[in-house]
Amino acid sequence: MAEISLTASMRSNLLSLQNTQDLMDMTQERLSTGKKVNSAIDNPSSYYTAQSLTNRASDLNALLDSMGQGIQTIQAANEGIETITSFAQQAKAIVNSARDTAPKKDPVESTGTFAAGAAAATEVTFEFTFNGEDVELKFNNAGTGEDIDDLVTNLQGALDTAVPDTFTVTNNDGVISIDALADNPNATWTISGTVNGLTISGKQGSEERLAYEDQYNEILRQIDQVAKDSGYKGVNLLQENDLTVVFNEDRSSDLLIEGVDASSEGLELLPAADWSNADNQAIDQTIQSVEDAINTLRSMASTFGNNYSIVQNREDFTENLINVLEEGSDKLTLADMNEESANMLALQTRQQLAINSLSLASQAAQSVLSLFG
Repeated sequence: MAEISLTASMRSNLLSLQNTQDLMDMTQERLSTGKKVNSAIDNPSSYYTAQSLTNRASDLNALLDSMGQGIQTIQAANEGIETITSFAQQAKAIVNSARDTAPKKDPVESTGTFAAGAAAATEVTFEFTFNGEDVELKFNNAGTGEDIDDLVTNLQGALDTAVPDTFTVTNNDGVISIDALADNPNATWTISGTVNGLTISGKQGSEERLAYEDQYNEILRQIDQVAKDSGYKGVNLLQENDLTVVFNEDRSSDLLIEGVDASSEGLELLPAADWSNADNQAIDQTIQSVEDAINTLRSMASTFGNNYSIVQNREDFTENLINVLEEGSDKLTLADMNEESANMLALQTRQQLAINSLSLASQAAQSVLSLFG
């Protein structure tokens, strides 16, 4: 099929219309996407550079979430330390209150003898500490019947002489059982000697100080529970769990937050004991240990506070860096909407002018039709 011949002016106007339409298509794409670089074809250098910046910003966004969780873990540990510190200060008040009360009565010490008779062929040495729990004492070569009963009677008499109404002694099938009476729960006694001799020594504690001991030991139990409950998402900095917070995408920048032992054992807080001693040595040692524990807790709080500030500052820096990366990517790819809108208006005007020009160029050919009128 032969080509249709167009005049030079018509062909020129058609080419102009085609170029204008191409420009309008490109401008419409920019207006719809908001970007002047939508693919590598538009501008390879800008496209791949912007893609690299966007990818890094995305990686940092993921790390930003991790930093936020790290901050929450530190905050959980800090809440635990503040509570434990309050408990430690309460414990100090309890110890000081106990120190201000009267100590135990003077120590009791007594000796006694009892006839073993045929109950023991030799003198058997025995020693045990009695502290509110029943004990049983069996002598070698113990006989039965009257001899053992005499032994029980004599042992009961020796104990009653030293500390009246404190112990009861019974014969249980050849085994001597020594029981504490219910109205004497706060005594600690040491009984030693042989079957033919007996030494009793002990102490009757101050009931008020013993009550403070119970309160103090309960505080230690609460400290242990708080230390155990201060974890966040499986990480407990107060139970010696370490936490590593990563700050950049290649993991070359991070912060290791070392866990501590904030339990009563880790703080070297021992259960209360011997507070009733008249020399007050045990209670003074407890006061010193509580003061040391408070200083340790303050040091822990300072360390975690410093770590918190570091992570918080890195989080702020990362947020700002992400904005810089995204802004840099946008500068390479985003279109100026005002400019593109103006371009579209100009292209539409140019298109209309080209159509009018094409119409004028075709008038010479149209005039031939008048010959057939």
